Amino acid sequence: MHVLAHGGMLPVLPPEGEKERSPRAKGVMQGSILFLLGIIIVPILVIMASFAPQRLDNVFGFFAAVSAIICFVGGPLRMLFAAIFEQGAPKYPQFNQTSLPPPPIQPARVSALPSPAVNPASQWRRPDTAEIQPPGSVTDSTTRLLDREAKQD
Repeated sequence: MHVLAHGGMLPVLPPEGEKERSPRAKGVMQGSILFLLGIIIVPILVIMASFAPQRLDNVFGFFAAVSAIICFVGGPLRMLFAAIFEQGAPKYPQFNQTSLPPPPIQPARVSALPSPAVNPASQWRRPDTAEIQPPGSVTDSTTRLLDREAKQD
């Protein structure tokens, strides 16, 4: 049925075996990992620079600054480059679902309806039912009980 609906063409489906990430997804992942590494590495290097003796603190300070620039600027730049310039996942053609035309509608038979005089509305009257008594108030039963107690005393 699917082949007939699409003019004799079989649909092209993605391969079931390997599901490799696209270069764009890999680049965005690399940029985010680089940025998150900067969140960990830069504070460690700054703490090491604060505890290092004499000229060694300059070395740790230099590496902290370089790693901050590489991670916090390079990470988002890598994500931006991947999102703009690298290829995304391959697109597989989607076929439009064409359907067969609906069958022609046959006119309704007039004889299928009942005759109009079966239940005329002019002869309808309301059924005779007993009227429902509205519920009494909450204080009525209490007043009756108090009147009974007063009579008994």
